[in-house]
Amino acid sequence: MTTAAAKSLENRNIRTGLMAFAGAVAMLGLGYAAVPLYELFCRVTGFGGTTQRATEGEADLAARMGAAAGGQQISIRFDGTVAPGLGWDFRPEQRTDTVTIGQRDMAIYIARNNSDRPVTGTATFNVEPEQAGAYFNKIQCFCFTEQTLQPGQEVRMPVLYFVDPKALDDANMEGVEQITLSYTFHEAKK
Repeated sequence: MTTAAAKSLENRNIRTGLMAFAGAVAMLGLGYAAVPLYELFCRVTGFGGTTQRATEGEADLAARMGAAAGGQQISIRFDGTVAPGLGWDFRPEQRTDTVTIGQRDMAIYIARNNSDRPVTGTATFNVEPEQAGAYFNKIQCFCFTEQTLQPGQEVRMPVLYFVDPKALDDANMEGVEQITLSYTFHEAKK
């Protein structure tokens, strides 16, 4: 093999090694970015029943759009559970409510710490049917922050929400008569 051919082979090997290393670094970076990117994807699309967060201004706009759409109504079912070992009771104050699409409404959940120690919990949530997640908007929710309850303490926790009138134009929402909002409280990681 001539020196020029050996040098060319060596350069190609170095270039291949650098490309492989760059690919490995990129895969590692994507691995770390996967969870936040997936959470962002779910929040934006409502995938998997992930609810949306809305501002007061967006709620005002939805109310005007809902009124213009004829004031259609939908049933909302509320569900509350706790993870094993949490030591809380957690339930909705009211199991179902009928709301006007686009109008703000409030649900109240009641939590009680039955343990003999302060417990900090965090709520996970979803909406069923899954396609409704893109249209179920929460303006204010206890699920946005950790909740600490003292032994024996009982609290009422509000959720201010609305169903986006855009749901009326989605063929996937056709025939949906009830949306279920579910929360599960877990002990917060220390």
